[in-house]
Amino acid sequence: MRWLFLLLFLMPATGLCGGPELSAGQHLYVPVYSHIYTGDKERPFNLAVTLSVRNTDPGSALRLTAVDYYDTEGRLVRKYLDAPRELGPLASIRYVVAERDVEGGSGANFLVRWEAAKPINAPVVESVMIGAQSGQGISFTSQAREIR
Repeated sequence: MRWLFLLLFLMPATGLCGGPELSAGQHLYVPVYSHIYTGDKERPFNLAVTLSVRNTDPGSALRLTAVDYYDTEGRLVRKYLDAPRELGPLASIRYVVAERDVEGGSGANFLVRWEAAKPINAPVVESVMIGAQSGQGISFTSQAREIR
């Protein structure tokens, strides 16, 4: 019984209870919307899109190897990187799709790939959509999902 108590007491201190998983890279899918539909007649409501990539590791850099924008049909619209881009510890970067750019459509997405020299805290990757028309505004976010 004493050993069980000792084991349960020490587990949090030794990291045996879990915690954030470290990664040396990921391939991420990020849903975005260059417009949504409003009303019974499904009128398009254009949105500006900001893709945010935030390195959450306080001690290590990561390298973005792809930031690619796809439309509703899955066709590549734009590559945002010509070469890998390093993101230092706790640094962030953003990529913007203008409100007037409706090429992506309501089912647009980004594919983001990153890598690191060693396993680190995974970055926070999310999109923020915002738009305003005739005094009406809307904003919302979507979070990345890891894919293989």
